[in-house]
Amino acid sequence: MIQNLPQVRGRLTEDKPLSDLTWLRVGGPADVLFQPADIADLQAFLRVLPGDVPVFPMGVGSNLIVRDGGLRAVVIRLGRGFNGIEIKDNRVIAGVAALDAHVAKKAAEAGLDLTFLRTIPGSIGGAVRMNAGCYGAYAADVFVSARAVTRQGDLVELGPEDMKFQYRQSDLPEGWVLVEATFEAPSGDPQALTDRMEAQLKKRDDTQPTKERSAGSTFRNPAGFSSTGRADDVHDLKAWKVIDEAGMRGASRGGAQMSEKHSNFLINTGGATAADLEGLGEEVRKKVYENSGITLEWEIMRVGEPIPE
Repeated sequence: MIQNLPQVRGRLTEDKPLSDLTWLRVGGPADVLFQPADIADLQAFLRVLPGDVPVFPMGVGSNLIVRDGGLRAVVIRLGRGFNGIEIKDNRVIAGVAALDAHVAKKAAEAGLDLTFLRTIPGSIGGAVRMNAGCYGAYAADVFVSARAVTRQGDLVELGPEDMKFQYRQSDLPEGWVLVEATFEAPSGDPQALTDRMEAQLKKRDDTQPTKERSAGSTFRNPAGFSSTGRADDVHDLKAWKVIDEAGMRGASRGGAQMSEKHSNFLINTGGATAADLEGLGEEVRKKVYENSGITLEWEIMRVGEPIPE
């Protein structure tokens, strides 16, 4: 257990179960969960937190498996105070706790096109961190800058060159906490943008298991068929296709299943452990490699410790 925690204005909770905070509803406890009141509270906390204590920034848990043994770290979860959305000319400034869908809708009302965010589960911090995207558009395409608090408690500004965006990833130093992002969006007719988002939602609901406990896409689409992550790689080959070809649509382990509706969605059918989910995912990767020679890369982040067998 972490000793001598700093005084804060937000909320500190020791031994906090993280299963309540992830969309897959699995995971053991964090040593400490910190929910800062504002940026100054976060800075003050990190300045005095011993440097050898690991820090894990967590969003809304939409793209995350926390292993059953939990996290030996301070988990920092940003909420109120970090979810503002501001429009300035053709720029959208969003706190990292703002939901992607809310940002897309508010931008559309102002005649700005961030419609690709509408169907992405999660919050802006995760969208920037993972360079989220769909329909051929990515966070990197509209990203201007972000603000982050370093592990030492300093507030810094980051540009695209600092983030080093790649397919489904960016480069952020260990323990740094994103707090705000600025996007520059193309203009569009508000009604046309709204109509487009409604069509995207319908398509998503028709093709994805949106009513199930999932964490979105499980694996990245094979980049250049080799998962190198290079900017010039193509993503024409879809993960669901190679999973289907390996006979793993609907495959299950314990309470975990690869969705029958969309085989690149790992779902908790009820009572799954993190070990069930991760184990099934690894089985899928093995079968796909045996069948096609393609190594699927996890899109879902997996953190923490398993329970020793």
